[in-house]
Amino acid sequence: MKASRRLAAGLAAAITAVGLAGAPALAAPPSNDMYSDAEVITALPFTTAQDTSEATTDADDEELNADCGAPATDATVWFSYTAIADGFLIADVSGSDYSAGVLVATGAPGSFTVVACGPQSVGWDAVSGETYSILVIDDQDDGEGNGGMMSLTVDAAPPAPDIAVTVNPRGSFDARTGSATISGTVTCDSTADFAFIDVTLEQPVGRFIVRGYGSTDVICDGTTQPWSVDVLGDTGLFKGGKSVAVTLSVACNIGGCSEYFDETSVRLGGKKASVTQRGRGA
Repeated sequence: MKASRRLAAGLAAAITAVGLAGAPALAAPPSNDMYSDAEVITALPFTTAQDTSEATTDADDEELNADCGAPATDATVWFSYTAIADGFLIADVSGSDYSAGVLVATGAPGSFTVVACGPQSVGWDAVSGETYSILVIDDQDDGEGNGGMMSLTVDAAPPAPDIAVTVNPRGSFDARTGSATISGTVTCDSTADFAFIDVTLEQPVGRFIVRGYGSTDVICDGTTQPWSVDVLGDTGLFKGGKSVAVTLSVACNIGGCSEYFDETSVRLGGKKASVTQRGRGA
């Protein structure tokens, strides 16, 4: 009987040992899963890739999101950066393989102030000496979580893109509709996220001034391209003769916007007239 009990005890111990050895180890959350363990960014530009599939979320994440309104704050990881100079900074998570968002805040849990938040990338005016908490989240905008391979870049924002336009001194008008067509060329940096041209046209017709407005988007690739805008008069019909086109072009990226203003005398229809053009960039 004693021998049988010893054998049974030995078998039980062996089975238990085998079971423990064969159990899969639980994956740990990332080291910067919580605010208190935020990874410190020491210099810019900063780029990192991180597996956030085991990252968690907590009340600190929810506190920041209360002022942001992301659909969710799953798989969060924290970073911290103290600005060494005033300037406009960006935090970009668009290279992640899941729907990632980013929130930037000053302060600490219980007294956070959100300065920027959004999907993919955000920008903010950094103040020298101020410490910014950067929270990367799985916002579930793709309908699922939890995280994945996160990619984060923090850097100074690029300069605003340059844009310049020319306006042809001769335009055309449609006698049936009374609309006018103004055209020219535009050159815009490929760093622009979007750009457009607005045209305000004025023409004296008898005792009245016919005014109208038109606009067109611009594709920016660094080359000089043609543009044209159809302008329909708000106060009457455009006719052949002299007019004045006031053209405002704008190009923007996350670093800001540039503008170019131009005022040109344009003859609608008829022969080509001399051009009086004044332009300035801003």
